[in-house]
Amino acid sequence: MAKAKVYNLDGVQIEEIDLDDKIFDQKANKDLIYQVVKVAKANQRQALAHTKNRSEVRGGGRKPWKQKGTGRARHGSTRSPIWKGGGVTFGPRKENITKLSVPVKMKRKALMAVFSEKVKDNKFIIIEDIEKLDKPSTKKMHGFFKKLEMESKKVLFLSDRNSDLAVKSLRNIPKTKSIRIENINILDMLSYGRVMTSKKAVEELSKQLSR
Repeated sequence: MAKAKVYNLDGVQIEEIDLDDKIFDQKANKDLIYQVVKVAKANQRQALAHTKNRSEVRGGGRKPWKQKGTGRARHGSTRSPIWKGGGVTFGPRKENITKLSVPVKMKRKALMAVFSEKVKDNKFIIIEDIEKLDKPSTKKMHGFFKKLEMESKKVLFLSDRNSDLAVKSLRNIPKTKSIRIENINILDMLSYGRVMTSKKAVEELSKQLSR
């Protein structure tokens, strides 16, 4: 049975809860994770390189010289790819960047495997009363991190609609990132050593990954 420790905002463990084994006790499939990560990284690529073809290059509207009698080769336009400053043939084009995809079930399985590893390594942290914050408090969250010896660790906070004050409290803490549960992705999960969320958000997370 997968279990996770629950802390209050003072960094004191108050209980240990059982997690859904179908989500938090899965064996990691390295090949599956690799495939999902590969697609995610490929889709992050920004199409910056873009060359102009002969129809987009400026100028060259008239024939540079007459067809016969000059002793020179025939040319119809200075926009031809064989001219300096002309269009580029088979150059990189923004519209040629294709997006890759993997089935949704594969993404979920990869995420569940990563979550399972976090739980197994005691790097899945649950805060019981984070919704009780009455105002943003970086000092309060810094004290929580200090108590759990996470000051220099990379922490990913999974928020829900009730965690806005917690998100604001974490903004100024280095190496910390907050994302909504519905925006969970494999790259963030692997980039941050520890994952932190609220007790209520765990229920929503379980429903989301078990669909």
